[in-house]
Amino acid sequence: MRIGAVILFSLLVLAHAAIADETLPVLKAGDQTYSRVTVFKVSDTDIYFTSDKGLGNAKLKDLDPALQKHFNYNPTNAVAAEQRQKVANTLYHAQIIKPSLADQSAGEEAAADRSAIRQPGTGKALWARSFLNQKMPEFVVEKWLNGEPDHRGKFVLIEFWATWCAPCRAAIPDLNRFQAEFGGHLVVIGITDEPEAVVRKMVDPKIEYAVAVDTQGRTKKAMEVTGIPHVLIIDPRGIVRWEGFPFLPGYELTDQVVADVINQYSK
Repeated sequence: MRIGAVILFSLLVLAHAAIADETLPVLKAGDQTYSRVTVFKVSDTDIYFTSDKGLGNAKLKDLDPALQKHFNYNPTNAVAAEQRQKVANTLYHAQIIKPSLADQSAGEEAAADRSAIRQPGTGKALWARSFLNQKMPEFVVEKWLNGEPDHRGKFVLIEFWATWCAPCRAAIPDLNRFQAEFGGHLVVIGITDEPEAVVRKMVDPKIEYAVAVDTQGRTKKAMEVTGIPHVLIIDPRGIVRWEGFPFLPGYELTDQVVADVINQYSK
């Protein structure tokens, strides 16, 4: 599938969106408050608007019930739309790291196939060196942006990500949920090689777990990460128990997967 086709797929997901062109003096979404709001589009999951903070969007599920009703929020439709978008993001990610085989010679096809490393024992595609059931390289952080978390005695989920990466941004709500749901046993950390200023400019989606930067990408290089997001779940002894692209079909990182890892490898 070409990138253009993936973009078309994403547009079709939002094809029904209405142009609202509606003004609101104040809009509250979660813990964010916007003023001088003009809503210009509404989808199954979000409203898109301009405000005193510039161009933005908010999840319908984060609005108060009256506004949810006003904008015809349907939780079932929202979940279905989010799942369709995850599929589109997965296809987009695959296209970026592995060009279409239809446009390649036989030699190029072989090279493209080798762009994905296969996890020993499972054949699962990875865009990084496999450290499953091994200790990962030293985790090097240049700066913690919201405080270093205490991970003593806990599992640690590390995601290599970037603000420009659409699948990375799509994973943020899942990671927020993992931190909230499994916080007694798990610490979630996102690490990027982007500058601090770039990361701090991204306010949506809001990140509710630890964020670190290492502009030299030292751990990323040591793990030979070539595609993001790349996620690791590490047990309290420092052993990698899960690794990979969180939206990979057949190997998705879900609440059940996280729970199973914690239950299986707890002391």
